[in-house]
This record gives sequence, structure tokens and C-alpha cells, in this order.
Amino acid sequence: MKVWTLLENTACSDGFCTEHGLSLYIETEKHKILFDTGASDAFCANAEKLGIDLSRVDIAVLSHGHFDHGGGLSAFFARNKTAPVYLHRDAFLPHFNVEGKDIGIDPSLRASGRLIFTDDELVLDEELSLFSCNARERKHPSSAAGMLVNDGGELRQDAFLHEQYLLISEDGKRVLLSGCSHKGVINITEWFEPDVLIGGFHFMKLDTERDAQVMRDAAEKLLAFKTQYYTGHCTGTAQYEFLKALMGGRLSYLATGSVIEI
Repeated sequence: MKVWTLLENTACSDGFCTEHGLSLYIETEKHKILFDTGASDAFCANAEKLGIDLSRVDIAVLSHGHFDHGGGLSAFFARNKTAPVYLHRDAFLPHFNVEGKDIGIDPSLRASGRLIFTDDELVLDEELSLFSCNARERKHPSSAAGMLVNDGGELRQDAFLHEQYLLISEDGKRVLLSGCSHKGVINITEWFEPDVLIGGFHFMKLDTERDAQVMRDAAEKLLAFKTQYYTGHCTGTAQYEFLKALMGGRLSYLATGSVIEI
């Protein structure tokens, strides 16, 4: 299995487009997968630079209903005419940040005819499964960072019911992809105990001085599992460096243009 970072906030070398967002391309024995699309069409330019033909993607997944993960969906549709896109049925609910800014994905895309809406669990085949884990206990606290959702006309704190995770099983390994881990990266790791976890930790709002103990506790809990971690985007670069000093080789960064072989 190989995983290319098509888009992230930073780049591993010059010449790549960057933005606040995440997009990954995964090749397994049976599938060519697009996981998230970033905020715009920037991931497409990076895919071309990396020699990746997006028209050959056979399955796409949106991790949750925020623009920095689904804003490039129309650009993907323009380049790929066949791949279904799996997303949680709550992904198109109106989402807002703490300032009241709309951070949702374009609701007109609902009429594309390419979307498959998921609930709590969907097994696609022997290799791929999707989970939202909404019924599972969240033992470890996580912050909504002031994010809101409008559900049925009621504006409330987002519980991230629209967030889902892709589990890939290949060659005896279990690889979990999480866009932002809004439900808590420690909870998610505990639920699945994957061999590899790839995705954001959503620690970017934590202060490495004020919240140092919170981050030290998180590193300790994550190291208690046998999981190898790859992170970026909403983890924050300063927060990553803090965690890296504690987690060493168990933690690596996902910059635009990087490639992981598993």
C-alpha cells in the first residue's frame, strides 16, 4: 500500500500547492482511493505533478462535512466521471466556526448523482470499511473548538456525527485514515487499535506552553498502543514538533508531496 499526500498545509519541497486542507491518494492491491479533496482544486495540480491520474480513482471518501476536506469535490467530478463518493448523511448539514463563518461543503453537490451516504458502518469489500463510531463511548475528552452545526433549524455545538473513518485491511495490516479526528485521536486509536493511523489530530488550537501537560498526556496515551502515526494539517506544526520530541519514530509528518509505503 502507498499513500501520497496530495494536499496539506505545508509541502515537502518547492513547486507544490498548499492550503489549509487535506487530501490523500491511496493505492492498495485492489483500489485507487481519494480520501478528501482539500478546500479547492489545488490537490489536482499536485496530483498531476506527482504523476497521479485522478480519472483512475475508483472510490472516493469524504471524512466529514468541512470545506477544507470537501471543497475540491467539484474539481474531482470534473476529472473523474465514475468513482462513487462516500460521505456521512449528515455531511451537508450547515457547519460554522466559532466566528459564525460557514465552513460547510457546497450543498448543490448533493444533486451530483455520485454520492453514497453512510451511517455508522459500511463494509465496502474485504479490504475497505467505513465507520462513524457515533454510538461508541468517548472516554477521552476532545474539544469542538467552538464549531457549530445547524441541525433541523437548531444551532448547537458540533458533536461531529458527520465524521467517518476509512479502515483498510491489507497483507495482515490495518490502516486507519481520519481526516481531523474531531472525536478525539485517543478515542479513535482506542476504538480501532490500528497498525497505522493517518490523519490530523486537531491539536492546532492547543498552546504548547499553556497546554503542555494536555499534550504530554496525549503522547503518553498514544504511545501505549502499538500504532504508527502519520499526522499533519489540523495537528499544527508547533504542536507536531512538541509531540515528535516525545513520540520519536512513532510519529511522522504528512506534508504535501510526501509518500508513505506500508
